Amino acid sequence: MSYIIAVANQKGGVGKTTTAVNVAAGLAAAKYSVLIVDLDPQGNATSGLGLDKEGQQTTYEVLLGTAGLADSVQETRIPGLYVLPANQNLAAAELDIASLPHREYRLQEALKTAIYDYIIIDCPPALGLLTINALTCATHVLIPVQTEYYALEGLGQLLGTVQRVRQATNPSLDLLGVVLTMYDSRTSLSQQVKAEIKTHFADKLFSSVIPRNVRLAEAPSYGKTVFEHDKWSKGARAYKQVAREVIKRTGGER
Repeated sequence: MSYIIAVANQKGGVGKTTTAVNVAAGLAAAKYSVLIVDLDPQGNATSGLGLDKEGQQTTYEVLLGTAGLADSVQETRIPGLYVLPANQNLAAAELDIASLPHREYRLQEALKTAIYDYIIIDCPPALGLLTINALTCATHVLIPVQTEYYALEGLGQLLGTVQRVRQATNPSLDLLGVVLTMYDSRTSLSQQVKAEIKTHFADKLFSSVIPRNVRLAEAPSYGKTVFEHDKWSKGARAYKQVAREVIKRTGGER
């Protein structure tokens, strides 16, 4: 059985794709087989791993059933890490699958033959049908939250969506936790946001936090994970710890 983790937050710019890609890379480095499902029409998880977004069978074709998963998944440079790529065609998917039967289960159906230890789904910054598909097939949801003034804004809506998915399509969906991103321990704001998130989420808050880090921010522009770009950076060390915590929280220890 795979652990399927939807990395979701409808706010943009919170480090969602960075978290999905680097947690996946951290899991692969720990000798787990990992598939990243790029479910964002921007295709940032795809390009962030140095893969070409064009001329490929993508998540769009897989959702529509015109391509199979095995024929669409691409290998990365990292042993054990694979990607189901995405490009701008995926923007039309919500309309195209809206009239199809069992539309909330399209991704679940597509992934039923997947044989990986972990499947990480990089969700789009919206709570539409694509995200509903991700939450319907996921075993867990992981929420990256930027340590800024409006950090909690919109989280209630996301948690409400998670609850509705539990009631309607996926009663076993579990909140894996909240990861704080772009954390700056030198500022009182970051510390205040961390305290507030801790009050709301208690033990669901990951003990590892992701700092503001230049090397981490640079990595996608080179089509690399932070581990490839600078494995000794603060960002790399932080995501290594997050990956370890993911393994512990999912019960995936060997």
